[in-house]
Amino acid sequence: MPQPRWISRSTLVVAGLFAAAALTACGSGSSPAPTGSSSSTTGSATATSAAKTTSAPATTLEISDASATQLCDMIRPELSNWRVQGPTLGRIGLNALVHEWALRNGGINGHVLADKAMIDRITTKSCADVHQQAIEALELPDLASGIAF
Repeated sequence: MPQPRWISRSTLVVAGLFAAAALTACGSGSSPAPTGSSSSTTGSATATSAAKTTSAPATTLEISDASATQLCDMIRPELSNWRVQGPTLGRIGLNALVHEWALRNGGINGHVLADKAMIDRITTKSCADVHQQAIEALELPDLASGIAF
């Protein structure tokens, strides 16, 4: 039986996010340790973490009402899928959805990662019912907890 030659859009989005995460993990904003250095890998990992936290945007990003409504409109139809798929797959779907929304709205993915709670603030203000249903479907304390990368 021949297999279909198409891949669903959500699968492509998830694959793209994994590829972006892998490429981001390969490059780092900190300078590498000098050759012949006796520093441990733990020390360089700490330096990388510190560099990432200092490069976070310093200001809170203002999201328009239209963008907030768009996020709500993207989450709403996924709620039933997340209930059926369960929280593990649903969280992957949330990640993909939030990053797709951020990309559509000026590529604000960096701001979203630096301030994950902005997704909760936006959805609580614009569509509290959708926010609550998403939290329940994904079994999360808040949506920010479901955004991994």
